[in-house]
Amino acid sequence: MKITETNFPAVYEKYKNTVYSVVFNYVRNVDDANDILQDVFIKLLQSQTDYESNEHLKAWLIRVSINMSINLLKSQNRMSDGPIPEDIPTTDKPHDNLLQEMVMKLPEKYRVPLHLFYYEDYSIKKIATVLDVPEATIKIRLKRGREQLKLSMRKEDWL
Repeated sequence: MKITETNFPAVYEKYKNTVYSVVFNYVRNVDDANDILQDVFIKLLQSQTDYESNEHLKAWLIRVSINMSINLLKSQNRMSDGPIPEDIPTTDKPHDNLLQEMVMKLPEKYRVPLHLFYYEDYSIKKIATVLDVPEATIKIRLKRGREQLKLSMRKEDWL
């Protein structure tokens, strides 16, 4: 499947929240996340890649999102410590929003695998491929990220 001007709007609508969430998990700044979101989809439209499936396309979008986010962070060497913005795609359940805030406060190495595993339904194998780290590392990061979330939940009297 090639991305053309005809099918681009549908692809954008389908994957924009995924790309935005992945990017925001890295840059933690709304303006930067929106800029990278646009850049990712511009790169997609300019790409001449023939994607084997929707999963292949989604993996490509996530990998490009991660790379662009890392490049921005390296070039600017900064990260916002401000509050989590209100316009991140969330659910209507208050506990889910609080949980998402807790996930966003985790270190990047735990935050990104947790996001991909729980919010994007990626398998450990796919996460390892996208992040270019061994599967065992992803398992450890998921375990440690969950442990940190449990500690945070205890502090908030959720558990």
